[in-house]
Amino acid sequence: MYIAKETRYDKMKYHRCGASGLLLPAVSLGLWHNFGSNGNFDNMVQMCETAFDNGITHFDLANNYGPVAGSAEENFGRILEKSLGIYRDELIISTKAGYDMWPGPYGNWGSKKYLVASLDQSLRRMGLEYVDIFYHHRPDPNTPLAETARALDGIVRSGKALYIGISNYNKEQTIAIAGLFQEMGTPFIINQRKYSMFVRDIEKDGLKDYAAWNGIGIITFSPLAQGLLSDRYLNGIPENSRVRTDGRFLKEAAITQETLNKVRALNALAKERGQSLAQMALAWIIRDGDITSVLIGASSAAQILDNVGMLENTQFCQEERDTIERILA
Repeated sequence: MYIAKETRYDKMKYHRCGASGLLLPAVSLGLWHNFGSNGNFDNMVQMCETAFDNGITHFDLANNYGPVAGSAEENFGRILEKSLGIYRDELIISTKAGYDMWPGPYGNWGSKKYLVASLDQSLRRMGLEYVDIFYHHRPDPNTPLAETARALDGIVRSGKALYIGISNYNKEQTIAIAGLFQEMGTPFIINQRKYSMFVRDIEKDGLKDYAAWNGIGIITFSPLAQGLLSDRYLNGIPENSRVRTDGRFLKEAAITQETLNKVRALNALAKERGQSLAQMALAWIIRDGDITSVLIGASSAAQILDNVGMLENTQFCQEERDTIERILA
């Protein structure tokens, strides 16, 4: 029988999510990869238990995570039943809807029909009565934004979610839906966006500053640029890397000599800081306090422990900041 460590809250840092009362761990665990039907269930259990034992209370899913779509939620439901479920009141569980899930015109995008049906399916797969955060996974160019906002507001009022989030919304889209949520009194607290040293769109479009000024949390995914900001590619492309086994998100053409030179220079700085490159890249994301949480993906419990180790040094002096900018320029 699994018993969580009594020391699980000793080292993790928790940040207030926007202007809400909710605290999220600085590091959250995403179940995008390695929790599908092709994964090893015992390894999934070990990763989730290790995460919780080290203060990671937030587990982030989506209806389409797999493969196959829905299988990550099903496996997480099995993990809750096996061990973590007794700690439900200490967990933040989030899921999303917005990408293609089932045939026909009602299994995609942002209509009320799709969002309500998808969340009902997600709750059944996980064996839950509610999720803590329910996200709209991507903007829908065809459904009226007011319909999507009212659907999300209604989901909270139904008791099936405590808070509302959005994902992949840029600054202008965030401003638009935030205004609707404010009129309805919806507990909209967070936007999930891609962010790393190599992908800084939330700085360029102004979302990072806007969210900080307006009480909206930001949680970031792909903080290691699909593994580029780790030691995996320091000596070229390993045969078992995601580039070789699954080229959907990281293309071999993206790993140029210029990119590898930047990775190696960043790795040298990380060593000077007493960190792995992955630890420094994660710490860099929360350097200013404007990012609520960093979503990590993992393939092993050891990887989770290494990532959490970044909390030992999250401060960057001005010289280090300038060095990073010069490397990335």
